[in-house]
Amino acid sequence: MALGCAALGSSPCASLPGASHSFAVGSKFCSRLCFSARPRGRLQRWENSSRRLLFARIRALSSQSAGGSDDRSTTSEKFLNPYVWSDRKSPRICILGGGFGGLYTALRLDSLVWTPEKRPQILLVDQSERFVFKPMLYELLSKEVDVWEVAPLFADLLASTTIRFLKDNVKSVSPFDAVADDNKSSASSIGGKVYLESGIQVEYDWLVLALGAETKMDMVPGALEHALPFSTLEDALRLEKRLEELERERFGPKQLPIDVAVVGSGYCGIELSATVAERLGERGRVQVIDVNSEICPSAPTGNREKASEVLSSRNVKLELGYFVTNIALKDSNEPEKKNKRVVLELKPANSRNTRKAPPSTFLEADLVLWTVGGRALVPKAFPTNGRGQTDTDETLRVKGHPRIFAIGDSAGNKDSSGRLLQTTAQVALQQADYAGWNLWAAINNRPLLPFRYQHLGEMMTLGRYNGAVTPSFFEDITLDGVLGHTARKLAYLYRLPTNEHRLKVGVSWLAKSAVDAFSYVQGTVLSLAQKS
Repeated sequence: MALGCAALGSSPCASLPGASHSFAVGSKFCSRLCFSARPRGRLQRWENSSRRLLFARIRALSSQSAGGSDDRSTTSEKFLNPYVWSDRKSPRICILGGGFGGLYTALRLDSLVWTPEKRPQILLVDQSERFVFKPMLYELLSKEVDVWEVAPLFADLLASTTIRFLKDNVKSVSPFDAVADDNKSSASSIGGKVYLESGIQVEYDWLVLALGAETKMDMVPGALEHALPFSTLEDALRLEKRLEELERERFGPKQLPIDVAVVGSGYCGIELSATVAERLGERGRVQVIDVNSEICPSAPTGNREKASEVLSSRNVKLELGYFVTNIALKDSNEPEKKNKRVVLELKPANSRNTRKAPPSTFLEADLVLWTVGGRALVPKAFPTNGRGQTDTDETLRVKGHPRIFAIGDSAGNKDSSGRLLQTTAQVALQQADYAGWNLWAAINNRPLLPFRYQHLGEMMTLGRYNGAVTPSFFEDITLDGVLGHTARKLAYLYRLPTNEHRLKVGVSWLAKSAVDAFSYVQGTVLSLAQKS
């Protein structure tokens, strides 16, 4: 009876856990149970016994596939989609994260001189299809730049290189301990595996962790629901959309002001406050909230003073010495209203050390921007420090894993005095240069260089045609205003990823500057003509 084979081979296997692993075994048993129509009785008992044996075998195989084997390649891995490298003999380098650390490490590796047998295959994995030059996201709000200029596609940036790009999210990493104590292993030995959310499994020889960090939105009740972070391209575009909605709603006949609350007075909070305040002008009211007693406490004096001057000229109110305890909707009974106002509850920073809780201060806003707190993105397989970053040695290698390097926000690197480095683009760019060189040295059995950070200075934007730049070699000199703005843009133009992109952006900025200059001259001439 053919039906008997289908019933025993398909239905029981399909309904049990691990059916995909034991279906072939079930089919083998079924082939023994296929027979023509026969009398029931003894045959029925034999059939039931065979069915029980089949189910017992299926359960045993399912248990084994679930965790009964300690081999590196479990049964479930056989059904993943392995990433196919073009060559099994040359070194395989997988870079997780396409930010400043990851992308620039890949480009550095591609630019180095290699012997044919040692030239590595490089795979760059990132969850986005675009590289984001984060220090210039503010210029998207001020309309100074276009998206393609500060967020080019990886496909365009890597078109003239040998680097391959894969858009995916990292699920987990499985480093192999066989090479943990062997710095001189051959480059073709397996370093471990990366498992991606799409089901792709990447086998690597060398790994670079550069996954960056994400904004912590769970620090205060209501922040996740009612505040907007400002860290990614998606965050910037979401904020731009929200500002446009509020401008259409408020800048009509009634001319109602837009209230914006910025939580955090670090570089991000101050640059964002200055940009938004300039954009809204007299029709906006911006307030900055921070637990510190001064803005940008780690910034050079010149940058901090210039920022304070600009914020004051744009009527930005500073609520310093306060921390936010709660964010909630003001009118929770009006679900039909699209742009609702929210209420922030503030308390003095010194109240944390007092037994008696002081009364709260309440602040209303149409828009809350969250710029404080960060969480490093590190796979669970690696040890971390108190900030959640990967522990590394002085050559940027993860401790205990000489075939894995960690850079950028994911890495807990220290300076020469033993202090943890700040998570800035400047640090990540310098780490990428060292990581690329040390990978070359490790593959070629050469000594690795200890990372030495060199502080070059600090820059900040304060709106269109306004900025502040304090170079490290002239600490007492701060370039501000139009000069600071120009110096900052030129510095970032130089740091763009590739020569091709640098050229296209440079031409675009030059054309925009020419148009702006012509418009300014034309407006000045018309103004003088009207006066005369």
